[in-house]
Amino acid sequence: MPLMINRDEVQSVLQMGECIDAHEKAFNEMAAGTAALPLRTPIKPPDGLSLYMPAYLQEMNALACKVVTVYKDNPANHGLPVVIGTVLLQDASTGQVICIMDGGYLTAVRTGAVSGLATRFLAREDEGQVVTIYGAGVQARMQLWAVCEVRDVSRAMICDVVPEAAYSFSNEMSDLLGIPVEVQDEEEALLEADIICAATSSPDPILDGSKVREGTHINGIGSHSPGAREMDGEIVRRSLLIADSYEACLNEAGDIMIPISEGLIDEGHIHAELAEIVAGRKEGRTSPEQITLFKSNGLAIQDAATAKLVYERAQEQGIGTEIEL
Repeated sequence: MPLMINRDEVQSVLQMGECIDAHEKAFNEMAAGTAALPLRTPIKPPDGLSLYMPAYLQEMNALACKVVTVYKDNPANHGLPVVIGTVLLQDASTGQVICIMDGGYLTAVRTGAVSGLATRFLAREDEGQVVTIYGAGVQARMQLWAVCEVRDVSRAMICDVVPEAAYSFSNEMSDLLGIPVEVQDEEEALLEADIICAATSSPDPILDGSKVREGTHINGIGSHSPGAREMDGEIVRRSLLIADSYEACLNEAGDIMIPISEGLIDEGHIHAELAEIVAGRKEGRTSPEQITLFKSNGLAIQDAATAKLVYERAQEQGIGTEIEL
């Protein structure tokens, strides 16, 4: 019988460090050609959007599909969230559904985890680094948590257009991570940062790329449509650019597509996919002065790897409810 795992149960078993390690295995499979990740399939009912994201990881024995729906009238009309995610995990040997789990918290952690993985392979390894986070939502929290898992962080700065959200983030994350988390203005935070994570909903650039310090590593997370970008063309031009997927960055990421359309860069400016860096097929950072930029769009292999991890931990801990289909 399939196991049903709700959001609270997912949260109780899913740890960031383990998720980053699972992502490293998944991206190694992507490089080795043992991963299958078709493009996400969108369906647009009259009132919303439904996205289907399947993936298979041969070596990890993970076969899954995440369904994400976006219905903007849900809160007002049905008392439901705008975005709902559910993951279906199958036995890769038989095709049988073995688990159905909430995908909301899972998606947040796996998105943070890929930034943690990119930071592990691309950021400088100095002690006492300073992290700047743009955006104070759920994903921003996951970004800081993930970076602190892979680098020695002495303090963090948070920037958000809503001061109350920034102060809430500061208090919560300082208590969680045991480091000072300061509310700071955008320019000051930019000038002091060793690592930057951009996790906002802004459709326009949030930082001045000419002012980014040499040696900075940047994770670009928030924007994921052709017409929106958090990074200006100058920082993209200055950086060693790493994509989670060439195809996704060239078709979905305004951070990359807009500078190409403006003639600031061409498609060849994308140095590598993260999988190529993780597998050692291409070199990442080559000097302490180099600026590195990882652009994330979100890949289904992340969901499959994370879902398999959640299922294994739930089985070990006796968590979840068996159901009959």
